[in-house]
Amino acid sequence: MVRGSRDPGSEVGAGYRQILNLAVPAFLSLIAEPLFLVADSAVVGHLGTAELAGLGVASAALTTFTGLFVFLAYATTATSSRRMGAGDRQGAAQAGVDGLGLSVIIGLLVAIMLVAIPTTVAGWFGASGAVAEQAGRYLRITGFGVPAMLATMAITGVLRGFQDTRTPLVVTVVTFSANLVLNLWFVLGMGWGIQGSAIGTLVCQIAMAVALVWVLRIRTRGLDLSLVPHLSGIASSLRDGIPLLIRTLALRAALYVTTWVAARSGAITMASYQVTMTMWNLLLMAMDALGIAGQALTGASLGAGDVRRTRSLTATMTRWGLVAGVVIGIVLAAFHQVVPALYTDDPAVHRAVAAGLLVVAAQQIVAGPAFVLDGVLIGAGDGRWLSGAQVVMLLVYLPMAWAVHLLAPSDPAAAVVWLWVAFSGFMIVRCAILAWRARGDAWMRTGA
Repeated sequence: MVRGSRDPGSEVGAGYRQILNLAVPAFLSLIAEPLFLVADSAVVGHLGTAELAGLGVASAALTTFTGLFVFLAYATTATSSRRMGAGDRQGAAQAGVDGLGLSVIIGLLVAIMLVAIPTTVAGWFGASGAVAEQAGRYLRITGFGVPAMLATMAITGVLRGFQDTRTPLVVTVVTFSANLVLNLWFVLGMGWGIQGSAIGTLVCQIAMAVALVWVLRIRTRGLDLSLVPHLSGIASSLRDGIPLLIRTLALRAALYVTTWVAARSGAITMASYQVTMTMWNLLLMAMDALGIAGQALTGASLGAGDVRRTRSLTATMTRWGLVAGVVIGIVLAAFHQVVPALYTDDPAVHRAVAAGLLVVAAQQIVAGPAFVLDGVLIGAGDGRWLSGAQVVMLLVYLPMAWAVHLLAPSDPAAAVVWLWVAFSGFMIVRCAILAWRARGDAWMRTGA
């Protein structure tokens, strides 16, 4: 081989290893949080039904408010990975610090609301009476931890930009394991009730943020980096993040509309939809892990000015998304009669869930590539286009959802099937629009 020439085989192998090295830890980190939430729920469940329901409402509120600002992770991943690819390690680290500053500002605003009116916030999520009271007790304490939660997002984003998804995984597992121990101690040992669970969660939220900031300091040693963010950098982070916030809002709006239609189709339909949506969210984590790898690798390759490698990685990850979707869909279809039994003994709900899961299984064929391409375009810094495209996707989906609402059959199983058929239409449109964008060149802007 001529010196300096590239071996295509070795390049492909290196690309595969990079994708796996990023995607696998990201996937494990993504599933760790819901698994520990299940453990927390088991602890609080010993207190009573109102406490358990209150924890569920409070968790939904926290997840919603923090999920809206996931752009803190996405935007810092895109910016820091691009600068790393361009050889600007100082700039990559500074992007993380500026994102950290923005996260603290947003976190403080959200925290003030949660601490000041926790019971009112619980009411926004349908809670009332004793359930709202318990949710309020939890939110009044954990609300103080929202700045730490958003700071964790920002630092996780910059570490992904450094091609590091293992550190967030380790920190997540350690702190959430400590959270389980503290929950057992405070709730059952000390008898502090749901407030004990909130205190344990707050301690671990702060500990996770502190640990990741410390890791960032270690990783950037020798760069003369200050943890004081630049105002111009905060403004830039906000400017980059607003399109991704619009994208997230439009995506969540589609999910909300689907839930709204399900809720108005009867209790059995709603219960069945909730179970199928829980499974969809679980499958989403596997796809999202590939999307996270796409963010980091795309930003780095475009930062380095390597368009050919960007194309190659995009094609590889899209194929992986398709294969993952097919495999996951086949497995889910094989167990579509088993999964409902884990959630319910009601024959009507069991039948509706089983029917809905078959549609969810088929949908994974387009869901895999869609989430990968979404990650690739986020990594490329194509947020402005993504925000507009996601709004278009929502507008296309609304008539589908409304048709299901108007024409929904009385049979809950058929209603759940048609609801998921409509949402699958949304995913097909999403995949098609993202694939069309990825085929062009407008999103492949090179350099830092």
